[in-house]
Amino acid sequence: MKSFNRRDFLKTAALTGVGLSMNPGLNFAEQKVKFQRSKPNGKVNIAFIGVGGRGRNHVDNIAKSNDVDITAICDLDPEAITQTQKILREHSRKEANVFTGDEYAFMDLLEREDVDGVIISTPWLWHTRMAVAAMRAGKYPGLEVSAANTLEECWDLVNTSEETGVPCMLLENVCFARESMAVLRMIREGVYGELVHATCGYRHDLRNIKFNNGKNPPGEGVLFGEKAYAEAKWRTEHSLKRNGDIYPTHGIGPVAGWFNINRGNRFVSLTSTATKSIGLHNYIVDSPYGGKDHPNAKLEWKLGDIITTVIKTANDESIIVTHDTNLPRPYSWGFTLHAAKGVWCGEFEGKRFYIEGESKPHTWTEGDEYDNLMKKYDHPLWKKEEENSKDAGHGGIDYFTDKAFVDSVKEGIQPPIDVYDAAAWSAITPLSEASIASNSSPQFFPDFTRGRWINNKPIFAL
Repeated sequence: MKSFNRRDFLKTAALTGVGLSMNPGLNFAEQKVKFQRSKPNGKVNIAFIGVGGRGRNHVDNIAKSNDVDITAICDLDPEAITQTQKILREHSRKEANVFTGDEYAFMDLLEREDVDGVIISTPWLWHTRMAVAAMRAGKYPGLEVSAANTLEECWDLVNTSEETGVPCMLLENVCFARESMAVLRMIREGVYGELVHATCGYRHDLRNIKFNNGKNPPGEGVLFGEKAYAEAKWRTEHSLKRNGDIYPTHGIGPVAGWFNINRGNRFVSLTSTATKSIGLHNYIVDSPYGGKDHPNAKLEWKLGDIITTVIKTANDESIIVTHDTNLPRPYSWGFTLHAAKGVWCGEFEGKRFYIEGESKPHTWTEGDEYDNLMKKYDHPLWKKEEENSKDAGHGGIDYFTDKAFVDSVKEGIQPPIDVYDAAAWSAITPLSEASIASNSSPQFFPDFTRGRWINNKPIFAL
């Protein structure tokens, strides 16, 4: 009975704050947790909730750090646990304590005294509740993207961090991409002058990820849901039941840094438009494992194949964010920058620029001259850490993301991508859904900083 009561209490605690989250004037309790490390000697204890493919990437990166002990891991999948322990052994580390068995096993992990920070890499619907539970337990969460699914959850993250005094970092790795950090340096050094507009997005053919592409069990290439493989177990359901930009942070994160969002500027409003949905249906019909008579061919997919969102900022700039994952296409972040002195187009948008007074009139500058510009403004962080980042995922950017989290936990400080960023960037999802549902009507962003954006100073990549 004692165990049952404790488990029931933990489940309730994990969801604390949901009912009060929409009240930004909430008077918090006087007693605050205040984040404190268990190892004041320069090392930190990091645990992992969710050690599927993405979680294991984080484990592999952090296992290379001499200033970190990996004390605990949590997952429902026995194979994920086995593979994670193998990674630790390969790095000459002892195996981590395991928490598994039910969906709330992570609450037992959060009770451990030898956990300072926890990296959360679970299905999206668990992100906020796990981060909230971690902060209430005094553990510094590093939260995979996106951070929240609803405006209530965005407020839950902000309110809990403010109430407990525990920071929370959004692990948005594209913010650390070499080209986006070079552009950030150009902006800060005035190369392009006053900013006017930018484009960005997540354009990635994920059809074979959203379905079990023949891996488990064999021959079920159009299967998704509980019996499917990896992300097809849960991610595909969002395309079936939601219509909005359900994955905005890869694109908007770097651009928010360019435009000083939450630090002298903020998102004010957005409008979103969705196209028809044909991509996933066609994939099922055309698959050798599907066909027009397959049960999944009769499903009505809610997510439009291309979601286009236009954001207006307090400083009267505009940002176009695109979500495009259900049609055949190469990968792209869609980065372009438009400003008083010219235009820049990133790796996936032609690798070209135009700077008035330097470029040939009415002509794109490309090739070696583009490469030379990017080298000239290469961020010092990349110059310093390039060698260390070589074996990390996504071209090295995962190294910088994980290092920023570990360093923030070690120092007990606010991270370079904080809880207000997590809330503002993730709010694009529910606001885009609301806009699309109301014929692309404008939707207004809450001010998660409660006015502090006016005086806040930039903190990322200084």
